[in-house]
Amino acid sequence: MSLNKSQWSHIAGLVGIGVVAMLFWDSAWLWPLKVLVVFFHELGHALAAVATGGSVVSIELSPAQGGLTKTLGGLRFFVLSAGYLGSLAFGILWLFLGRTERRSRVGVWLLALVLFGATAWWVRPIASFGFGFAVLASIGAIALARWAPPSASQWFLRTIGVFSVMYAAWDIRDDILARPGMESDATMLADITFIPGVVWGVVWLAVGAGTLFALRKWIL
Repeated sequence: MSLNKSQWSHIAGLVGIGVVAMLFWDSAWLWPLKVLVVFFHELGHALAAVATGGSVVSIELSPAQGGLTKTLGGLRFFVLSAGYLGSLAFGILWLFLGRTERRSRVGVWLLALVLFGATAWWVRPIASFGFGFAVLASIGAIALARWAPPSASQWFLRTIGVFSVMYAAWDIRDDILARPGMESDATMLADITFIPGVVWGVVWLAVGAGTLFALRKWIL
């Protein structure tokens, strides 16, 4: 794929965001972005449940960057797989919408709608950290789309896009590959497929890498 100067500049910006994320991964400044990406992970489970004929009881978030989605029915294989892959899918969506300033403003409005709608419909209990965080995040997205310069929307979408993609890979590494005995989506999937969770972690990483490569011209 031949790249022009603008595309190289775009790639350099994404790489810069990734480098900053790795250098300051444990910084408190990045905590809100991590919790936001956990929300995307849980939303992936919820959407997969609904898409396969099930329903969502609740989505919960914790300040410790944890989350829990309770579902009824649906195809459990797809529901369990949709967490890490959901983070990746949302990351790709935000990167795609963040390619241009004009598209970015639409993207931030979409982000606000997703946050507000999912929170009102599924995040419970109402008097909880998760509900409050998601509502504040949706208000922040509305304010950004309404009053901030288009370039701010663009860089915000690029940032959460990079974080979503990186966090999916980081979670798989920490929860599955580094600590294979820890309860996770992969270990629960292993219980129903009799395929080790580590294998599912490698499969998800491969799917993610392949998807990013296949869609590179849409996000770079």
